[in-house]
Amino acid sequence: MSDLYKNLIGGEWVEGHAARPNINPSNTKDVIGEYAHASRGQAEQAIAAAKAAFPAWSRSTPQERYEILKKASDEILARKEELGRLLSREEGKTLPEGIGEATRAGQIFAFFAGEALRLSGEKLASVRPGVDVDMTREPVGVVGMITPWNFPIAIPAWKIAPALAYGNTVVIKPADLVPGCAWAIADILHRAGIPKGVFNLVMGRGSEVGQIILDHPDVTAISFTGSVSTGRKVALAAVSGTPMKKVQLEMGGKNPLVVLDDADLKTAVECAVNGAFFSTGQRCTASSRLIVQDGVHDKFVDAVVERLKGLVVDDALKSGVHIGPVVDQSQLDQDLKYISIAKDEGAKLAWGGELLNRETPGFYLQPALFTETTNQMRISREEVFGPVANVVRVKSYDEALSLANDTEFGLSSGICTSSLKHASHFRRNSEAGMVMVNLPTAGVDYHVPFGGRKGSSYGPREQGAYAREFYTVVKTAYTLPV
Repeated sequence: MSDLYKNLIGGEWVEGHAARPNINPSNTKDVIGEYAHASRGQAEQAIAAAKAAFPAWSRSTPQERYEILKKASDEILARKEELGRLLSREEGKTLPEGIGEATRAGQIFAFFAGEALRLSGEKLASVRPGVDVDMTREPVGVVGMITPWNFPIAIPAWKIAPALAYGNTVVIKPADLVPGCAWAIADILHRAGIPKGVFNLVMGRGSEVGQIILDHPDVTAISFTGSVSTGRKVALAAVSGTPMKKVQLEMGGKNPLVVLDDADLKTAVECAVNGAFFSTGQRCTASSRLIVQDGVHDKFVDAVVERLKGLVVDDALKSGVHIGPVVDQSQLDQDLKYISIAKDEGAKLAWGGELLNRETPGFYLQPALFTETTNQMRISREEVFGPVANVVRVKSYDEALSLANDTEFGLSSGICTSSLKHASHFRRNSEAGMVMVNLPTAGVDYHVPFGGRKGSSYGPREQGAYAREFYTVVKTAYTLPV
């Protein structure tokens, strides 16, 4: 029998009404454990516990919050290899990527431990004589969090850590597909001394547990990362209830990487392959549209194909593997569907796109590169969320910029060029929240803001000091001394 991992509600480990096996996508015979599914009633209990804990936690000292978050950071970093292995085993990232993500989670907790001590206010002179005006930031209340499967420890970390640092209480529902890393964070925080009810973990289906979090009047803010379609439902639920909830959404991307004729070819190829195919392409910041100027197009495509031929696709835990499996059968089916759609639209499959058999049963897919595509094809407009990218040929920088911006999304964009003029112009005119120059579109720092524009993001930014915009509310106080 596999171990049963329970929900954390009001400081107690609680069995659910059911349990789901956590399956390794590199080896579907490998069950990581059974993870309890919370009932609707248990989700309500978690929210009640968070509400009851809020008054004391919101008035706790910055030192108390610092010490708990720092203790959690220290343990995550000390266990980064173990946690990285868990991550790779449940999600399918290669082991180096898994360890890197676990390290990032520890760094995030360390950063926000410091932020607990750095939260400041402001004092301004009033326009009225003798009146003092103070602006302070206060926690918003009970924060509900719904996190995705593709970054199972980093995304929970960058939501949980700032929420706690600024004095909020938390109810989090991790992705049903990959609950292991979120459970590990819960266990670490629990042993770090987080007071009862301040942090609550409820695992289960979004249609059950997630919906309770969205609809409950005692949840004052919602932070969601996931698909555009679900994000729209989250936003609607947040503003249609009473009282209305503060909402933060991070959703999809169809991120362009522009490659100009003057780009360093080696740099451009590495940016494209890393951004489009590493982490099995399962990143909202993946550069799935490669917009390449005519003069370098053929050399670039040939070089990318040669690079792809050398990549090893296999069990994420094996050494020397560059790309792990797709996360599950449903996502694999979606990837294959879009490969078929691209072929039907007239795109040329330059490399890959085949199912692969390996020593262990898993969801292995050869990375796919399409050429002879246009920006109007579905492969250019819809998020695949897999190791699939397409190349669009352009004649000029102006055409490249126009096509890069011709999308409903606006998360990340990139350009490879040796021209300072074009790099500067692209940074200013790219309609994306994050812009990379001679770097992959995927890969960001933990201490600076993360987020996009248009259909990619809604609400305040995540990460860095900018996270306070979502997790705090500004109070303006006027005082007339008498």
